[in-house]
Amino acid sequence: MNYLNTLLFGLYPYLAGTIFLVGSLLRFDHGQYTWKTGSSQMLTKKRMRLGSNLFHIGIIVIFFGQLVGLLTPHWAYEFFITPGNKQILAILVGEMAGVMCLTGGLILLYRRLFDPRVRATSSKADIFILALLVVQVTLGLSTIISAMDHLDGSVMLPLAEWAQSVVFFRTDAASHLSEVGVIYKLHILVGLTIIMVFPFTRLVHAWSAPVGYIGRRYQLVRRRAC
Repeated sequence: MNYLNTLLFGLYPYLAGTIFLVGSLLRFDHGQYTWKTGSSQMLTKKRMRLGSNLFHIGIIVIFFGQLVGLLTPHWAYEFFITPGNKQILAILVGEMAGVMCLTGGLILLYRRLFDPRVRATSSKADIFILALLVVQVTLGLSTIISAMDHLDGSVMLPLAEWAQSVVFFRTDAASHLSEVGVIYKLHILVGLTIIMVFPFTRLVHAWSAPVGYIGRRYQLVRRRAC
């Protein structure tokens, strides 16, 4: 079990991270015409605005919330907020954002699966990554149920120690998760898998959002001449 724990939470994060970075670079270098969201809005706007807005707002809040929450060292906030209060805050914000993201994701997945026009233009990768994101958000919401049994932050701290150990290349990162519940480990593994397959899906457009979204040119759509 120690070997498996080390393999999944000590080595797999670096495998996923390497594929994420190298794959993104290679796709940008060799497949720039595929570097896009592949929006289906022009095919049908039905449920698109509601689902897309809920999904993107929710996932952005979740991403930055976990980024700050997991990578902020304990000593940086222990003087003004306790681990227990920090966990309660994370639960409240995470639950609201998670419900929004899950609702939007289910709407978008429904469109991909059951709208004939959208389904006809959707690749297997489109459906797979959206379904995987829905599973990930569901697991994330499930961890809230488990977290209610330990509101003192006793599980949040090992999770943060693991994340910081991985990001800052500290030794024996996997040991921080040896006593963590299965639901947290599943949530982490699915998250690492999403990172690993990121370069091979439409998620690559997230790279462009911080630097190129606001100043991007409009997409020109011309009617076909009769």
